[in-house]
Amino acid sequence: MNRRFSALVIFLIAVFVCTVTWSQKIPEANIDHKISEYVFSGEETLKYEISWSGGVQIGDLLLEIRKDPDAEHTYIIHARVKDSGIFHFFYPVNDTFETKVAGSQRLPVSYDVEQKEGSSYHALRHTEYDQEKGVVRYKKNQNSPELFNVVGDVHNEFSSFLYTRIVKLDKNKPVIVPTFADKKRHEVVVQTGDRINIENKLLGKLTVLPVSPIMDFKGLYDKSGDTIIYLTDDICRIPVRINSKILVGSITAELVSYSSSTCIHYSAQSPETPSKP
Repeated sequence: MNRRFSALVIFLIAVFVCTVTWSQKIPEANIDHKISEYVFSGEETLKYEISWSGGVQIGDLLLEIRKDPDAEHTYIIHARVKDSGIFHFFYPVNDTFETKVAGSQRLPVSYDVEQKEGSSYHALRHTEYDQEKGVVRYKKNQNSPELFNVVGDVHNEFSSFLYTRIVKLDKNKPVIVPTFADKKRHEVVVQTGDRINIENKLLGKLTVLPVSPIMDFKGLYDKSGDTIIYLTDDICRIPVRINSKILVGSITAELVSYSSSTCIHYSAQSPETPSKP
């Protein structure tokens, strides 16, 4: 374990990239607007426990989606990664991530990262996305800003994760979610497997859609194996579990707390059952 602990956590919920040759044969994703209304209701909070191989808890991830009170049709995706358990004594972590997304495609407008790790590491990153002009502006700490030209819309790590929840997902029908990472635009491919049943401590037995990515860029993190994200097979598309192989063992994010202003069945345990998308 090193300074990239939080990066590994973000890797769990990050974008999914295959080779350009493969992606050229695959269509771009289309939004399911009914699902989008639920996911981007303006009020959703998800908390995950992060564990390493063998069930050793190493951290927590808090993810929130809120309407931006200062801008119409704009949402704020806020995340915080915090160490927990014995890991705190070896390498304390307290990182925050905030993305603003706007429009029907929920494209990022800005992305702010603050990393506080170990005894002295502190980094600030700010990214702005001009989707109309195809320009991405990136700045780290007090360094001079860097400008990157892109052709077409782009997401980032967090917006692509949320966007994947609201697109049409069908088995054997991969789709593209274009994403900016490692200073360029990638053709991100999202695949969906067979529906399966799993059990979550918070929500009980669930039917889920496993989304299996293949990734060929690093972004803020390193990669060494497969990742599977398990989304509830209903209109809420809640990511209840995320599992990823790393250099040594694997990391799992398990949903332990959930609230939503629309998916009441999951957050308040009401008799109402979410419908199929």
